[in-house]
Amino acid sequence: MAKQDRTKVALVQMQCGPDPEKNFSRALDFVRESAKNGAAIVCLPELFRSQYFCQTEEHKNFELAEEIPGKSTAALAELARESGVAIVASLFEKRRAGVYHNTAAIIDSDGKFLGKYRKMHIPDDPLYHEKFYFTPGDLGFQAWDTKPGKIGVCICWDQWYPEAARLTALRGAEIIFYPTAIGWHPSEKKEFGAAQHNAWETIQRGHAIANGCYVAAANRVGHETPAGGDGIEFWGQSFICGPDGEIIARGSVDKEEIVIGEVDWARVNEHRTHWPFLRDRRVDAYAGIDQRLLD
Repeated sequence: MAKQDRTKVALVQMQCGPDPEKNFSRALDFVRESAKNGAAIVCLPELFRSQYFCQTEEHKNFELAEEIPGKSTAALAELARESGVAIVASLFEKRRAGVYHNTAAIIDSDGKFLGKYRKMHIPDDPLYHEKFYFTPGDLGFQAWDTKPGKIGVCICWDQWYPEAARLTALRGAEIIFYPTAIGWHPSEKKEFGAAQHNAWETIQRGHAIANGCYVAAANRVGHETPAGGDGIEFWGQSFICGPDGEIIARGSVDKEEIVIGEVDWARVNEHRTHWPFLRDRRVDAYAGIDQRLLD
């Protein structure tokens, strides 16, 4: 079947509870609903099977991890075949005892497991203790030919790095999906909340412009306190933006919903030829970009 000129993509903005199986079941329902609403690609939020367990350093949380491909990807592949949608699903991967990854599985609309992306940038901030759990990714930045179009996937903290978006685009990605779990520390929200959210959205819109592609970030919602204390108030506002950086669709701050936007694949070629940033890159002058610091 020939590639369609336009494709609806859906971002599942959901609240995650303490029961992983219930979360997974609800995620499948969201995918089904997205398909009924015409979506051809569906992206779930980061680590959607559980609450965001990285708020604490607890060895018991490693029990949440699974092999990829495995049980979850098999269920998702079956649903992809039934619904005719490609799925991006962020899961906690157990690679081997002692080596775990924050990983996104990419499944085509015929149920074929296309591959996986392992989160490259691993944060370590208050209530975001990901270095305790995740080994940095070792599969590089990639893009996959799905039946709807060529997609790239990065995960959450990767959102802040222009190098990640650029290398994904150079692999041919026409849209970059970012499964996400980001929110406010409630004690900081009043003073810094608006600026934090604005920075998050702005840099991703910049990635779209600089690389002439679509960007789609699927965030969770809800106030989670699995470790007690103030917890994290996830700010939702999942969004899809076009190659010009314009917002095509955006979710609310605090509601579960499916955010759907239409991708016009021809706009990628149009933007990349009218604004030829990729053509004019001075690849001969970028020595040092792979160094931590330059003296």
